[in-house]
Amino acid sequence: MLGLLVLLLAAAAVCARLGVWQLERAEVRGAASAAREAERVLTADPEPLADLLAPGQTFVGDLVARKAVVTGTYDDDATLLVTGREHDGRTDGYLVLTPLRVPAGGGTAVLPVVRGWSATSDVARAPAGDVEVVGWLQVAEEAGAAVVDGRVDAISAAQLLATWGGPVYTGYLVVQSSVPADPAALDALAPPTRAGSGLNVQNLAYAAQWWIFGLFAAGLWWRLVRDEAAGRPPLPDDPADGRAHREDAPVAARPG
Repeated sequence: MLGLLVLLLAAAAVCARLGVWQLERAEVRGAASAAREAERVLTADPEPLADLLAPGQTFVGDLVARKAVVTGTYDDDATLLVTGREHDGRTDGYLVLTPLRVPAGGGTAVLPVVRGWSATSDVARAPAGDVEVVGWLQVAEEAGAAVVDGRVDAISAAQLLATWGGPVYTGYLVVQSSVPADPAALDALAPPTRAGSGLNVQNLAYAAQWWIFGLFAAGLWWRLVRDEAAGRPPLPDDPADGRAHREDAPVAARPG
């Protein structure tokens, strides 16, 4: 019995270690996959925005990090500074968010454009006139605090609609390049990433399987220990054989 318990504990430990190994493999393979995806996103050919997203259309997850090209006119007087965003380990700067007026449906629609990151609130004006912008799409965020003094803490389509008017796109564009070039000395931003893209799903499933096997072995070990500590239960009598019952039963006194 002791040998069996040691064997089950050893099996549980081996399963736990194999699960950790598969988790490490998931991180390594996920990082390699993420690096390949980041390279693909950077070098992808841009698609016309009109082919990807229309004003007011629901933003689906597959559009995240899709590269788009669009031509419009910046409304620099409506530029907002987005606070509380980290860039290269710093959180004391701002995302520069400017509405781009885009021809759509016989009129114009508003596309929020993140032109880059600035360490100060003193930002040069956006290019005047028509500008062709290439960048990556990202879904708009939940509403945050109200716009105060040209500053906001969220890129919310609903808030921007109330501030800039509409119709407005349900996503925003993170600029990669523009023609003419932006005169503001802004730090370029990396493409958006999808949640959960840093781990390999297949290896995660393998890790979960090994941990389940380990829990099964540990549970079996605990069951054996509990049964041994309680003592072996007595064997039930055979219903077909009534002798045990007659031998153990008390003998009744016979009258007379």
